Amino acid sequence: MYSLLRPFLFAMDAENAHHFTFRQLQRAYCLGLLPKTDPHTAPTKLMGLDLPNPVGLAAGLDKNGDYIDALAALGFGFIEIGTVTPRPQAGNPKPRLFRAPEQLAVLNRMGFNNDGIDRMIANIERSCFKGVLGINIGKNAVTPLENAAADYLLCLEKAYPHASYITVNISSPNTKNLRDLQSGDELSRLLGSLKERQQQLQGQHGRYVPLAVKIAPDLDDAQIDDIARIVPACGIDAVIATNTPIDKSALGASPLAQEAGGLSGAPVFAPSNRVLKKLADAFAGSLPLIGVGGILSGGDAKHKLDLGATAVQVYSGMVYRGPALVKECLAACR
Repeated sequence: MYSLLRPFLFAMDAENAHHFTFRQLQRAYCLGLLPKTDPHTAPTKLMGLDLPNPVGLAAGLDKNGDYIDALAALGFGFIEIGTVTPRPQAGNPKPRLFRAPEQLAVLNRMGFNNDGIDRMIANIERSCFKGVLGINIGKNAVTPLENAAADYLLCLEKAYPHASYITVNISSPNTKNLRDLQSGDELSRLLGSLKERQQQLQGQHGRYVPLAVKIAPDLDDAQIDDIARIVPACGIDAVIATNTPIDKSALGASPLAQEAGGLSGAPVFAPSNRVLKKLADAFAGSLPLIGVGGILSGGDAKHKLDLGATAVQVYSGMVYRGPALVKECLAACR
């Protein structure tokens, strides 16, 4: 079905097509017309959480948690929503989302557009989903980098009662200077403060909500080594590898190569796998990894598991393959 709809969707502006598609998905779900895929295909333990399968939805597709139940019907083993910030923000000026069909890629410079953490929590409370739900948190664009920890801490506190796990997004290329938080001292300070607050929240709520950190693919070996050392030392529970790179050389002579933003889709498969493999070797099974970036087939998902990921997430592949990609990944990752 999606393959028949795709030419129509691709004739639309990419961001408009995104909203249209999700509104129709939600409508089909509410009318009972959306076929439900059984997610119980390959039980997986991740950060102490029991997943029905290791195939998840990456943050970014459902920024506010508007479509949790409809997305769950597609068979995902876990769903991550966000990135969410303390206060609502519009994000970067439009147009800010582009397709590169020849490269099976997507370019975005969304800029953490979202309705704020309070609106997200209201959406979660309205949903019926009882599975594993991750909440991806970030800082507001107007918050100076030296005050970033306050934004992350506020989101952590508000998200904690509603999340199965919480992801700290320090790797989006579309918020000015955000990636500076991946450097050694900045990373240690931020993760240390979040871990301390997590432990306090565990006592208050009587349950442990794991913390994951999402990193970029265009890190050099020294930066990867820093992350491999600092993340376990701070008691973080998992690493998500990776976000989008700013290198757009894979687009060749396409005019999109000159646009600002992060690249996702097929061109990210190799660079994200490089980071994934290096971290898998460094952790040697001591810390779980979630592999994301460039999954457009079941074989791609299985390859990330073979490289050392405990679970995987899809995003841009959904733009090109639709719900069939989820079923294919489930079959490949049994």
